Amino acid sequence: MPKTRDEKEGIIRRLTDEFKNAASVVFADYQGLSVTGADEMRSKMRDADVNYMVAKKTLITRAAKDAGFDLDASSLNGMIGIAFGTEDVVAPARVLGEMAKTTTVKLVGGIFEGEVVGEDKVIALSKLPSKHVLLGQVVGTIYAPVSAFVRTLNAIREKQEAGA
Repeated sequence: MPKTRDEKEGIIRRLTDEFKNAASVVFADYQGLSVTGADEMRSKMRDADVNYMVAKKTLITRAAKDAGFDLDASSLNGMIGIAFGTEDVVAPARVLGEMAKTTTVKLVGGIFEGEVVGEDKVIALSKLPSKHVLLGQVVGTIYAPVSAFVRTLNAIREKQEAGA
């Protein structure tokens, strides 16, 4: 059954709000995804604090323009689902990238730092580790020289104790 004008306007308002509030947006072609695959994907999205919506391309285009983005969703291939990331900028791309490895989901584009980007950049971003993992790596890198210095001092102490 076709949606009424009021229902379409409601969808456009919701999409516009999501576009405005999102730190990043990823578009994915979900064609051929099974119901269990869709449920699994939505569960992973909730766990990563990512909002996911499906809408017609004309409504997506209109909402993106209302939010200030120059996007023509009709140029995106397939049936489009939209993942909106609010906290972690890379989370939508990472979750959809993981799903693309085992299902028919395909990354087709996105919006990062206020700029519409293509499939190749979204795929590259999907391979980045999470923010927490990156912060852990930075702390580990900073801590490594201190840890090596402590081990060296401990080795000298053990050598002196063994010689005494």
